[in-house]
Amino acid sequence: MTSEILLAEPRGFCAGVDRAIDIVEHALAKFGRPIYVRHEIVHNTYVVNDLKDKGAIFIEELSEVPPGATLIFSAHGVSLAVQQEAERRGFRIFDATCPLVSKVHVELAKLHKEGFEFIMIGHKGHPEVEGTMGQLDSGIHLVEDVADVAKAQPAQTEKLAVVTQTTLSVDDAAEIVAAVKARFPQVREPKQQDICYATQNRQDAVKLLSPQVDVVIVVGSPTSSNSNRLRELADRLGTPAYMVDSAADLDSAWFEGKNKVGLTAGASAPDVLVQAVIHRLRDLGAVSVRTLDGIQETIKFPLPKGLKL
Repeated sequence: MTSEILLAEPRGFCAGVDRAIDIVEHALAKFGRPIYVRHEIVHNTYVVNDLKDKGAIFIEELSEVPPGATLIFSAHGVSLAVQQEAERRGFRIFDATCPLVSKVHVELAKLHKEGFEFIMIGHKGHPEVEGTMGQLDSGIHLVEDVADVAKAQPAQTEKLAVVTQTTLSVDDAAEIVAAVKARFPQVREPKQQDICYATQNRQDAVKLLSPQVDVVIVVGSPTSSNSNRLRELADRLGTPAYMVDSAADLDSAWFEGKNKVGLTAGASAPDVLVQAVIHRLRDLGAVSVRTLDGIQETIKFPLPKGLKL
């Protein structure tokens, strides 16, 4: 059975997730319960349930929020239509959109004024994609893979820019961008790539981890895009990989005949879940834990005005 656990570095919470959770907790402390949150604040079951216990109510439709209530937008961002409706309904609003998602929204608005259309690389139905595409009434075309690039029909190609969801596979996104550039050679790429630093760092850490272990465990919820990408990446690198929402999801059969287990966590998964997985792996026979060298993340994002305690 397993003798060693290798921990990826970095793993777990990123600055945008830390900030989003802090916003809900500060709002609860300042204004009392309930606080309404549009969509899961971040895509993690444990985090959402913990905040529910503290007095957060998660909703999808603004009609579920009573007049005068405090409303928080999730880290994934929302469309202009949702923002405008929330303002019209007179809620006290705090925006927990990750600043790196907001950066994409700002770039869209700026280039749209200059007459640009957009190719957006992302997963259909993901709240971040809906929020980003909802910044414009028209002229933004979603592509999920290379095959979609051939089907995109912008009204003009003189002014065309590409944007991406922030939590994609870095390698997949690069492949799709290359296809976009091949079809639309004049396309404008982002000044800095849209995929966020935390997604990039966690994928790089899995690339380092996977060849050194016999199996990879990713802590993350099924709805978490960046967690799913970590599992897929390890798999693609030839290491069997499984994603678990909690230690209870671990299957002892995964570790039979395996000596080294790699462990990482998506950007929305708290460390308490990682520690619980380590505890369970020790029960299954692991005798040591070693953290691999990796980038130390120091980025912090400030809270919105009006929430300082």
